[in-house]
Amino acid sequence: MSTSEKKFRLHVVVASTRPGRVGPQVANWFVDRAVADGEFEVRLVDLAEVGLPLLDEPEFAATGIYVHEHTRRWSEIVSEADAIVFVMPEYNGGFTAPLKNALDYLLYEWKDKPVGLVSYGMSSGGMRAAHMIKPVLLGLGMVPVGGVILHLRQVLNAEGELVTSAALDASADDMLGELARVTPAFAALREVRSPVAG
Repeated sequence: MSTSEKKFRLHVVVASTRPGRVGPQVANWFVDRAVADGEFEVRLVDLAEVGLPLLDEPEFAATGIYVHEHTRRWSEIVSEADAIVFVMPEYNGGFTAPLKNALDYLLYEWKDKPVGLVSYGMSSGGMRAAHMIKPVLLGLGMVPVGGVILHLRQVLNAEGELVTSAALDASADDMLGELARVTPAFAALREVRSPVAG
């Protein structure tokens, strides 16, 4: 653990909302790694529980004018985070519609925040979804810093339970280390940035 007195806040976001999803298992594994690492105050955020409808704000996110309570709650959750990890499956070669919807609700709340990707899938381990989302994250002003790839055929046992390996644990720890390295700099940058609505 660093000598810094302040613990930055890491939000681990489950990006799948469908029944029977593997996402919570993967997210809980990553949260356990993050808590054990000790560098962050860690919060698990499940998009299924956040429950955002298909984007229904009448104003552009850039205005910061939110008329719906669910948007204001989502804005508060994202604003509290210093760094974010998306735990994301690959559907049909891309990332999930609920995740894109959640991203599109906001703008300045995402800006200048480091983001890690924990992707999972059958054949590709979610790599295509991870590649596809990066231009969106960059467009929002986020800074991708690393990724962890889980091939479900290798990490799910016969009962559908997640069984990780030392190599996967090390990959998660490496990404956490990189997040811990860059998060203070971006937190300082956000302190001096004044968002301009437009």
